[in-house]
Amino acid sequence: GPACLAPPCEPQLEVKQGQVVEALERLGGFEAPPVEPIVPAVEQLRYRNKVEYSFGEAEDGRMVLGSHRAGRWDAIDELTADVLPPERVDELRNAVAEWCRDQGVPPYDRRDQSGVLRNLVIREGRRTGELQARLATRRKDLEADVLAPSVPADSFLTTNVEGLGETTLGGETVLVKGQKKLFEELEIGGNKLRFGISPEAFFQTNTEMAERLYPSAAELAGLTGRQRVFDLYCGIGTIGIALSLEGRGVIGVEIVEEAVADAIANAELNGIDNARFYAGDIRTAMRPLIEEEGTADVVVVDPPRAGLSQKVVRRVLEVGAPTIVYVSCNPTTLAPNARQM
Repeated sequence: GPACLAPPCEPQLEVKQGQVVEALERLGGFEAPPVEPIVPAVEQLRYRNKVEYSFGEAEDGRMVLGSHRAGRWDAIDELTADVLPPERVDELRNAVAEWCRDQGVPPYDRRDQSGVLRNLVIREGRRTGELQARLATRRKDLEADVLAPSVPADSFLTTNVEGLGETTLGGETVLVKGQKKLFEELEIGGNKLRFGISPEAFFQTNTEMAERLYPSAAELAGLTGRQRVFDLYCGIGTIGIALSLEGRGVIGVEIVEEAVADAIANAELNGIDNARFYAGDIRTAMRPLIEEEGTADVVVVDPPRAGLSQKVVRRVLEVGAPTIVYVSCNPTTLAPNARQM
């Protein structure tokens, strides 16, 4: 069965743990950092709630949909079965590829910028069962209103991206079928929380592990119901809303305005009245925020892979919070940031 495609988990965890320790020692300058054992994934296969595929051309000229070949920006290897998302994603991806092939819609050519089809983003609400497809194109030469009803997705969107880079961000997104937001639920501390996620907003790609990660952040924050929390890089409010259940109040800051709108709507959706969210760049927004709101007892940061710039670290320290919880997806940027703090 497909289980044999997953390498044994324990050696992977050991390697990962070694990478974290090494980053903290070598890049962070910490002696014998107290790294706890890694909490393994609930599911080793078919756990991803979001995947992104690229269109390309095989050697024989056939249009393919799959992933970039290692070390190549221009070559796409076809995928007909992917063990990371659930099986229904395979069915959806293959249906989109087949329709586009039948209609003769050309893939985007990364060398001469010709063609139409760039990427397919598929998202699933693991708890809600919702399935969403978003097709990124270079031009609008596509009968999306004919394609959308013929594939097994609850919602279908198209994004027209004019730039040359390999990204699905920043284009003009149009809803073709269903609803624009995907909904997902998380069970945190016996509370069922519901989140609406806009097409380009970030959400933890492993729903089951998000349900473990956020209580861990709350535990490290040592919340007793009396602390005030700043949630920086708050996204659609997942961590902030989870922490608001145990904190006195949460104030979230996020630069992506669409995500802030999601966060405000998500607080309302869950009946949370002690969380407020602001749109702003942390480099310039922190001082006015402190002037307006006062300081916080706990600061939670969940930055992108690049980590925090030195200026942002200074702004975080200016809050004067006795506790800082850093949620990291990249130990090599966590380590120098931890040293600076």
